[in-house]
Amino acid sequence: MLREFCAENFTDVPAAIEAGADRIELCDNLAVGGTTPSAGVIGVATVYAHEHGARVMTMIRPRGGDFVYGSAELQMMQSDIETACRLGTDGIVFGCLERREHGFWLDLSAIEALVARVRWMQDQRDWSGVPREFDREDQHIDITFHMAFDELAPEDQFEAIDVLVKMGVTRILTHGGPAGTPIDGNLSRLRELIAYASGRLTILPGAGITYENATRIAGELGVNEVHGTKIVRLA
Repeated sequence: MLREFCAENFTDVPAAIEAGADRIELCDNLAVGGTTPSAGVIGVATVYAHEHGARVMTMIRPRGGDFVYGSAELQMMQSDIETACRLGTDGIVFGCLERREHGFWLDLSAIEALVARVRWMQDQRDWSGVPREFDREDQHIDITFHMAFDELAPEDQFEAIDVLVKMGVTRILTHGGPAGTPIDGNLSRLRELIAYASGRLTILPGAGITYENATRIAGELGVNEVHGTKIVRLA
């Protein structure tokens, strides 16, 4: 089972990898749900992770609050994607929404632009410096659509999966329900999302999954990836 540790900057990255984290979601400012870490943090964390057999997913989020971004913020996100990719990140994490009269929907133009920037950087990368175990045949930089997904109405989430698959998203990080709800109460919904995705992309369960319940929850859901800030036991 792959354990993705959500890290605030570099501080806990070494301990998390030593404790069994196979992948790091690298953020800043977890108090607001995570924002883009600095270039220095990305560079050091990525080198360290690769030297110790782990991968890094870099959060691209210019601020806390909602996931509706203006044109200037999208320019920032594109620039930050370029920086993270140049520094060797294995993947990018973002989520963009637009307001509707009764809630939110995917901001298709923003997502398309950010995915295109990732793929452009993927084509520019010098893969000779990527550790062999990560140098996959398709030389692919992962894209995770984060828990902005949980802001969508449940009846819209299946369509959103279809759209994100077509746009080339690798995985969706989701709690399976509103923030703050117990993870055990969302297992039924997570099973529905996993079944609907049907391997076209990965549904990555997170929030409320810890080193204490990760094995049980992964088994109940039939998944082999889990995410959280307490997904491994730190000393």
